[in-house]
Amino acid sequence: MSSWRMRLEKRPVPSRVMRIAAPLLAALAMLISGCIVFSALGKNPFGALYLFFVQPLESTYGIGEVLLKATPLMLCGLGLALGFKSNVWNIGAEGQFTVGAIAGSGVALFWGTALGQWALPMMLLAGIVGGMAWAAIPALLRTRFNASEFS
Repeated sequence: MSSWRMRLEKRPVPSRVMRIAAPLLAALAMLISGCIVFSALGKNPFGALYLFFVQPLESTYGIGEVLLKATPLMLCGLGLALGFKSNVWNIGAEGQFTVGAIAGSGVALFWGTALGQWALPMMLLAGIVGGMAWAAIPALLRTRFNASEFS
């Protein structure tokens, strides 16, 4: 009896159709699944989708709020993209961002106005050190014990 094995092979050239269709299919799947979830919760799905995707862009204040909340996420994505391009994997960017924010906020809350003009640089430095400390945990486990950061 022969054993049949499935094998994945990388395409030599990405499909032009799927480069365009994949994001559109993902957006369509998100809209369909969102409508199903909101309907199951007893909410108007079109009203909810309007609230999520259109209403924040109806005023300059809303656009500013979207950009305010999106900027840290875009910076995390940029940092991850640079790392991934050089084959350095980092699956803890959200944790590093959160711990860095907590450390920077902790400096502001602990010293308050006592730091004067050094408040912002100290907050930034604390944020950097906090994010680095969080990233150091899996890095140490990987280098010392050859532990996988993915499992």
